[in-house]
Amino acid sequence: MAVSTHYKAFVCELLSGLGVISTRNMFGGVGIYCEGVIFAVIGGDVLYLKVDEAMKVDLADLGCGPFIIDFGKGEGPKPMNGYWEMPQSAMDDADEACVWGRRALDYALHMQRQKKSKKKR
Repeated sequence: MAVSTHYKAFVCELLSGLGVISTRNMFGGVGIYCEGVIFAVIGGDVLYLKVDEAMKVDLADLGCGPFIIDFGKGEGPKPMNGYWEMPQSAMDDADEACVWGRRALDYALHMQRQKKSKKKR
């Protein structure tokens, strides 16, 4: 599931309208960050966004599906339903990509705030 340097640079440029985009290698893929928060991953040169239930429905309607990963434990590939593929039309249109990316980032920021508030209790 290696990620090419070219594809990683392409994704950073595609989503640059959201702010400063950074990446971190992880588990054979790449985490995509904005504002220090992971909101997307790249696996096998495919971009997947962090999704809530509403985004899953919207993405499914466009023919997108969840990130599938095989941890190699003999269990076979499994969906990671927290990340779904970016629509192909958005991969060709930075404005559309940033609309989807903003939804993913807003959800990731919301989840981060929830985690912090639970820790303070």
